[in-house]
Amino acid sequence: MLNALTVESDVLMAILKLTKEGPVSYESIKQYVRFPSSVLKELLQKLQNDGLVYVRDKIVEVTMLQRIELAICALSNKGDLNQVSSLLQWKEFEAMAAIAFENNGYSVIKNLHFKHEGRRNEIDVVGCRKPLVVCVDCKHWHHSIGSATMERIVNEQIARVRALVSSFPHLKINLEIQSWKSARFVPMILSLVDVKSKFYSGVPIVSILQAQDFLNQLPAYVESMSYVDLKKEQTNL
Repeated sequence: MLNALTVESDVLMAILKLTKEGPVSYESIKQYVRFPSSVLKELLQKLQNDGLVYVRDKIVEVTMLQRIELAICALSNKGDLNQVSSLLQWKEFEAMAAIAFENNGYSVIKNLHFKHEGRRNEIDVVGCRKPLVVCVDCKHWHHSIGSATMERIVNEQIARVRALVSSFPHLKINLEIQSWKSARFVPMILSLVDVKSKFYSGVPIVSILQAQDFLNQLPAYVESMSYVDLKKEQTNL
């Protein structure tokens, strides 16, 4: 007798693996998981009812958001974090972050490269909405994160944000903030899964599916977070 949780987990992993490059046929999924047709059809119907997949003419399609949601669902079914993360493309995290920012009225730059004191720096996603500049480090973690590692990750992001602020007004990148009288730069860490600490040294640690809600609430409690103010020489880091 098939275990329902195992079946669902296997199908979720199969869909994530087979849709990395686009839509996949029902037959391809069936051959991959080797479950009876009745079982697979029932589960695909359930996933479609839950808004996690689209099934049309025996073709299974998923959007980028659905792939992220499928990954979260697989993890909730005790899927292995290493395996689940390996099935998601890096750009999916950055694109999802960009969508969350844009839906909250931010302009977005992805993969911001700049030099500071002879050293090259990169910030995965920068979201700008006057007066905030949110600087995101997207973490495609394949294992649990200890406190020492989290401290290093946060401190590195804080250093990048400081370097970015110090690069003005000589930064040769078209950021709309160059016309602002002042700007508040906020470091942020974005992850696939929830972590125990929502804030570390004043830096928010946010899961990808919570990003949009977090950004919606951000102006209300930014004063209690870590930040660097541009042109005011005021810091809370």
